[in-house]
Amino acid sequence: MELDILAFGAHPDDVELGCAGTLAKEISLGKKVGIIDLTEGELGTRGSVAIRYKESKRASEILGISIRENLKMRDGFFRNDESHQMEVIKMIRKYRPKIVLCNAVEDRHIDHGKGASLVSDACFLSGLKRIETVLNGDIQEAWRPKVVYHYIQWKDIKPDFVVDITGFMDKKVEAIRAYESQFYNPNSNETVTPIATQNFLDSIKYRSQDLGRLIGTDFAEGFTVERYVAVNSLQDLM
Repeated sequence: MELDILAFGAHPDDVELGCAGTLAKEISLGKKVGIIDLTEGELGTRGSVAIRYKESKRASEILGISIRENLKMRDGFFRNDESHQMEVIKMIRKYRPKIVLCNAVEDRHIDHGKGASLVSDACFLSGLKRIETVLNGDIQEAWRPKVVYHYIQWKDIKPDFVVDITGFMDKKVEAIRAYESQFYNPNSNETVTPIATQNFLDSIKYRSQDLGRLIGTDFAEGFTVERYVAVNSLQDLM
């Protein structure tokens, strides 16, 4: 299966928090979208790996994701090295996406920055035909996505561009709430974490509202780029 967009997250729920509105919008326009989780989130304070798989499956169903895989790298301890790059390269060559979305380039959680550099480097290396990979007994062809964009997570990173997600905010919130073990629940007896507060839950909406305000819409999501975004004419910016 060739995908239009392949979104990577260091942990299950990273993609939903960072760019679920954009993905939902692109899917509504007929685009094929996939998600690759690098880890199972096994170091998460709340819930469990088994629960996380159920939650990510539910979130994928809500968004209408075409495929979702988990590379089962070590939560907290994966590295941007050859062995990990090769695993990501296999996914890029398997699904041949035009656009790759991945973690924030720098963030509160150390895995987010590592995930950003790992996926970005793998996207470049995936285009080198002298790097050989085999998946399910088949030799894979080289493939390099056209662009790599980074969604914004915990820190307030200034975006290089924003996507209007008006009409898709409710779906974003629904997909995030699929991870019910992770976020605020007044009836939960589990340890309170920075993302398991009412403040964090509220921030999901008001941050999108603020970005939307700045571009004259109701809601938006921000992204950073690795190279300039090219347009054919000024009309493309309207």
